[in-house]
Amino acid sequence: MASVPMPPSANKVLCCQCGILIDQNPLNTCIQCIQAKIDITEDLSKQCLLQFCGKCERYLQPPTTWVTATLESRQLLAICLKRIKGLNKVNLVDAGFVWTEPHSKRIKVKISVQKDVQGAMLQQTTIIDFQVVNQICEDCQRVEAKDYWKCVVQVRQRAQHKKTFYYLEQLILKLNAHQKTVSIKQTQDGIDFFYAGQQDARKLVDFLMSAAPCRYDTSKRLISHDIHSNTYNYKFTFSVEIVPICKDDIVVLTQKLSKELGGFGPICICYRVSQVISLIDPLTLKIVDLDSNAYWRCPFQPICIPKQLREYTVMDIDKDDAKPHNYGRESNKHELAHAWVIKTNELTSNSQQLYTKTHLGRLLNIGDTALGFDLANANVNNEHLDAIKPENLPDVILVKKVYGDKLKRHKKRKWKLIHLPIEKDTSSVATIEDKDYLDFLEDLEEDPKAREHVNIYKDPKKMLSVETEESDNENLPQISLQEMLDDLRLTDEPMDDS
Repeated sequence: MASVPMPPSANKVLCCQCGILIDQNPLNTCIQCIQAKIDITEDLSKQCLLQFCGKCERYLQPPTTWVTATLESRQLLAICLKRIKGLNKVNLVDAGFVWTEPHSKRIKVKISVQKDVQGAMLQQTTIIDFQVVNQICEDCQRVEAKDYWKCVVQVRQRAQHKKTFYYLEQLILKLNAHQKTVSIKQTQDGIDFFYAGQQDARKLVDFLMSAAPCRYDTSKRLISHDIHSNTYNYKFTFSVEIVPICKDDIVVLTQKLSKELGGFGPICICYRVSQVISLIDPLTLKIVDLDSNAYWRCPFQPICIPKQLREYTVMDIDKDDAKPHNYGRESNKHELAHAWVIKTNELTSNSQQLYTKTHLGRLLNIGDTALGFDLANANVNNEHLDAIKPENLPDVILVKKVYGDKLKRHKKRKWKLIHLPIEKDTSSVATIEDKDYLDFLEDLEEDPKAREHVNIYKDPKKMLSVETEESDNENLPQISLQEMLDDLRLTDEPMDDS
């Protein structure tokens, strides 16, 4: 006998509350009536607090973890969901942010949850309101205290000018190597970096070892000792010493080191300091790079620093076409030349011209000015220099070309550099007119390789006078606009309704 199909309303019943026709369920009540009578979100906390550190812009993830998260990000949504109490009693279906004013200190999260109520699966949606509360994290508290530190990195260089420190400062800023510092203080011979942890300080030491020729030593001092738990509290000190050789120094190598380098030198000029010390022989154009291990194995001191150089005027110069063949690398940037020079302050007198051989043949012309060292009349106390025969010593050693007055060049400079937040010593404050700093800026302009790892920013105040002063700077080394970065500054300004 064929089965008779059931009518569509055979498996349906009337709702006991409103009387509409619904599918059968254990409560015999429609979903609207169940939701009006039962609230499955009553156990959820509708108001929550969210701790935010305004210094480092991180949110607290209980119990003690601080997490970096942006507004309406997945990381922030995960932090908010963990702060909702009672969420483990229901099944989370969906969650998302509800737009609020960014400055309102309010974050709203819309969630959808499900729960089985006497055999009926209910789903409801609610909005959780989070109030952002300002709270300084422990790391920022230590930074604000300025006296709380467990490790210090003391960077020192026994030199009379600070070109190497200016270069390291820009390198640290470019790679953000000072991110975890508690404070930075300037001393007479260098800079101190204070840290709250030993690992962060060791990272800076490793960075300095890879950025400049230096060596370091460590020490620790006992602060406290708990005899019951056998725990010790130490303060660690990393002493980093940079080689006392800077750019444009004239040095005399030891006989041992000169022989190891294949008869290089012994009188040479330091033309760059980066990861290694780059030296050039002004009489043969031979160049060599010394790392920190080679220097500390056979250390040497400069016989002349840039502050001791004097100005010489080129009276005549001849290019040396017959360049002698020497063992080792030779510089392609420089060119040998025979020059006859005289001190600039003795041009009006009948002083005798001095002959010298220089590596600046590609840059110098008749009438140009160059900085040099009068070796014939100098009183130098150096045992390695005394070992050289007098007939093998040049009268003058030319180091670099002079392109104009330093202050005038600085006024026409269309770019600038940023600096570390250093607490400077009031007894030795270096202003923008400091000669060492101006020398460093000139080195960046004259050497493109020296500015490869330096962030150079446009100076808006001086960019307006570019066209009017461009004719005066045609012969000066300059930095192109393609190498400059825009100085981006984020400011909170009210929006214009129009």
